[in-house]
Amino acid sequence: MDIVIDSSLKSIWPETALGVLEYEAEVVKSPDELLDAFEDTIEKLSDEYCMDDIAKLQHIAATRKAYKALGKNPSEYRNAAEAMLRRVVKNNGLYHINNIVEVNNLISISSGYSIGSYDEGEVKGQVVYKKAEEDLHYAGIGKNSVNIGCIPTLHDDEGAFGNATSDSQRAMIKEGRRKIASVIYSFDGTDGLMEWMDEFEADLKKYCGVDSVNKRIIE
Repeated sequence: MDIVIDSSLKSIWPETALGVLEYEAEVVKSPDELLDAFEDTIEKLSDEYCMDDIAKLQHIAATRKAYKALGKNPSEYRNAAEAMLRRVVKNNGLYHINNIVEVNNLISISSGYSIGSYDEGEVKGQVVYKKAEEDLHYAGIGKNSVNIGCIPTLHDDEGAFGNATSDSQRAMIKEGRRKIASVIYSFDGTDGLMEWMDEFEADLKKYCGVDSVNKRIIE
């Protein structure tokens, strides 16, 4: 997937970066080993954090600051990592979807980075990561309509499809053999980003039977 970051977004928030992992996987229900690791991590984090800690975590705090600078209320439109960790701390748990989404979410709650995974077969042409037009909406996963206006969002030839708050239904990961791009959204530069990409790769190989992963950082 060919991705570029729009220069106007970089001018507003210079620390914008993306960690991209591309791979092919058989998307299936998560194996018990992955679900056990997922639930163990949830239990650990629910003991480690209280609600006031979450917004102060490095990557979540940077995302919130970027949203505010771009004109989006970070408390009304929470990034995915923050939203999931709030559910964890409230002991509300997280939904089980499939092996790829489980690994995606496992890395997200562990790192504080929001992450989106996309079916490359549904992505058309070059992808530009840019500030979404004000009041732009799309059909989100599990939601009929999501207001993504002002949020940095991936756009292809057919329009917007993914960001750090809520992904669209169009490129969501469904079961079957898929070519996938997982995107880590960073708003505090690249320090430590590759280490989490390596962790993501290791979990894809361990739990999802992925043979090889192409990794790159886009600034």
